[in-house]
Amino acid sequence: MTPMLSRRRFIRISAAAAGLGALSVGRPVCAEAAPVTWRGTMLGAVAALEIHDEDRRRAERLIALACAEARRLERLFSLYLDDSALVALNRTGVLVDPAAEMVDLLSTSQRYATLTGGLFDVTVQPLWELYARHFARADADPAGPRPAEIEAALARVDSSRLSVSRDRIVMPRGMAVTLNGIAQGYVTDKVVDLLRAHGISHSLVDMGEARAIGSRPDGRPFDVGIADPDSAGHTKTVLPIVDRAVSTSGGYGCQFDSGARFNHLFDPRSGGCAHRYRSVTTVSRSATAADALSTAFSLMPDDQIRSLLRRVDIDRVHLIDAAGKSVELLA
Repeated sequence: MTPMLSRRRFIRISAAAAGLGALSVGRPVCAEAAPVTWRGTMLGAVAALEIHDEDRRRAERLIALACAEARRLERLFSLYLDDSALVALNRTGVLVDPAAEMVDLLSTSQRYATLTGGLFDVTVQPLWELYARHFARADADPAGPRPAEIEAALARVDSSRLSVSRDRIVMPRGMAVTLNGIAQGYVTDKVVDLLRAHGISHSLVDMGEARAIGSRPDGRPFDVGIADPDSAGHTKTVLPIVDRAVSTSGGYGCQFDSGARFNHLFDPRSGGCAHRYRSVTTVSRSATAADALSTAFSLMPDDQIRSLLRRVDIDRVHLIDAAGKSVELLA
């Protein structure tokens, strides 16, 4: 099993940053009751829920229900739970009678692979394993794995070789899947669906990626911060969000070497790592789309990103380039 990722994205939820406990229930303040909040971890990332509802007990029940649903999905998609469906797939190369959500997520992943010309690829796990193994050695070459080793890993990378159907999921021996570039967004969307089905119209959901249901009850947007890539724990800018999801990808989220030359954002074409931007933030109606595309866009020049926005359901993209300059692209 691979070591646990440091959090890939450092999205800071400003609206929930005032110290959430395991479960805290607020009392009415003026005309608006304080939200019911929860904070924990999900899929190896910091997670949080903020529900605004007049019935506090109902909000508490929904927090418990939402967390249970997220944990159920985590048991499908996690690389770090020995008994997860994904670990079983990577171990045996086949899942018989897979869960509907696994079929849905892998099918969606293949669609994004097609839309991005293969730059979003869930089968890059062999590259992760190669780089992690290389830099775990005491005598690791600071120049990274040898070209022949990278070529051997790349021979096991190609999501089009995944066969996905309702009956079974099959992949060639030696391949391995990681859903770290899309599962957090997908779980966030599923929790949003659950809360909306129970009548919630004001909430901020973050199961590793953030998505707002509506606005705050008083009409103000939720605030989601983009982390400063050069200063851990600090915010570069804050985005006001209403009924939208936000995802950020940056090489600083997980680096294999002290020189920051090698990170977890792998290029499926070359086996190298992304360095075009310090961070890429996507805004979309879908946390799944925001999650997957922030990864793929990390490998694209900005003109190629701009040409794809409407086709992939992304409203806007905030780039922090290699020089630290912020650029916004609009659909």
